[in-house]
Amino acid sequence: MKLILLDIDAAARRNFDPVGLSRPLFELRTGITSLAEKLIARTKPSSTACFIPDYLADVYRTETDRPVNDPEQLGGDDLLLVNACVKADGLDVDQNGPSQIAVAEDGTLLHALIRSEDLDKIEGDCIASWIEKAREVIPSVQADTPRWNYAWDLMLANPDQLTVDFAALGQSGIEGSVEQPNAIRGSDKDVFIAPGAVVHPMVVFDAEHGPIYIDENVEIHPFTRIEGPCYVGKNSILLGAKCREGNSIGPFCRIGGEVEESVIQGYSNKYHDGFLGHAYVGQWVNLGAMTTNSDLKNDYGSVAVMLGGGPPIDTGSNKVGSLIGDHTKTSIGTLFNTGSVVGAMALIMATGAPLPKFIPSFAWFLNGVTTKGFGKKKLYGTARTAMSRRGKEFTDAHEAMFDAIFELTAGPRLTAIQKGRKKMSAR
Repeated sequence: MKLILLDIDAAARRNFDPVGLSRPLFELRTGITSLAEKLIARTKPSSTACFIPDYLADVYRTETDRPVNDPEQLGGDDLLLVNACVKADGLDVDQNGPSQIAVAEDGTLLHALIRSEDLDKIEGDCIASWIEKAREVIPSVQADTPRWNYAWDLMLANPDQLTVDFAALGQSGIEGSVEQPNAIRGSDKDVFIAPGAVVHPMVVFDAEHGPIYIDENVEIHPFTRIEGPCYVGKNSILLGAKCREGNSIGPFCRIGGEVEESVIQGYSNKYHDGFLGHAYVGQWVNLGAMTTNSDLKNDYGSVAVMLGGGPPIDTGSNKVGSLIGDHTKTSIGTLFNTGSVVGAMALIMATGAPLPKFIPSFAWFLNGVTTKGFGKKKLYGTARTAMSRRGKEFTDAHEAMFDAIFELTAGPRLTAIQKGRKKMSAR
């Protein structure tokens, strides 16, 4: 059976802005692994392919071995099509059953099992028309398969997902280099330090309330304290960090200060002091010294988030910090409000007070107002420099992808810039 991952619902995927703007939704993290890895582990397919928005395809092809947007993958073997937002642990499909399409109450396709003998009944010149035809000829049933609905859902579920993933991976023990003195609180069976990891003296692993997974080639500097559950991705460095419980830190990150119940996709820097709590941070983000987000309102009430600067959405949680898109940079002393949304490729200068709860993609937030700054080409130059420092290249495909994101996010940005001009004129 072949697994087909579907990330083609343009409206639904905007609920995962800004961290979903520059990657397929199934590459988002919660726990130790991505949503794709969880679906693959759940279904155990013979192979995996995917369909994603066209503007993401060229970059993603350089990052994966999976066929991307290839119609030929919709033939031959039995197919299991799964919406990228489906929760793997709630996916229950009888792989020996007949062809069937499962849809949500709102009509969203959740998953579909298509037997090879039924594939001749389905044709289409793109994935959307192919699915439309499939829904005409294959029986449908209503299902309540649970889904991820917003980026903050992934962050809020992170502690539990870390514990589940650690158990599923089944690894424990010390295979890297651990210099003494060090301390493990709780059971050493709940700690895994992978080959190539280097732990300096005076590091505490507190696994009393959850497991800790330190991946390959991680370096942990003295006076770091890590509370489980926690995952630290390959080649990341912790610099005297206070890692509170519930963190997933992706590969090639540099982390200092205090971090709590946050997901960092990878290749991002928080070298210095400052608090990051209940946040989801994308790739190639640089948080300047003392950058801090609030993750709790003074009245302890439920946090609302304004996606795209739109109407507030109640998260149902009293702990939500910030959502920060790829390649965003903050100055020293930046203060983010509770439930802040900061777009991709934004440049932020501190004001000494908490910033607005929504800052658009490609915005230059300077002197307390949103401006267009020196334009996206300057931001691309910065991205090119930042990526080269990790041995990566900002290619023409990246530029084309971010050009598309620039257009996707134009409306809220132009509105914010116009408000900024009025504010500057009134000064």
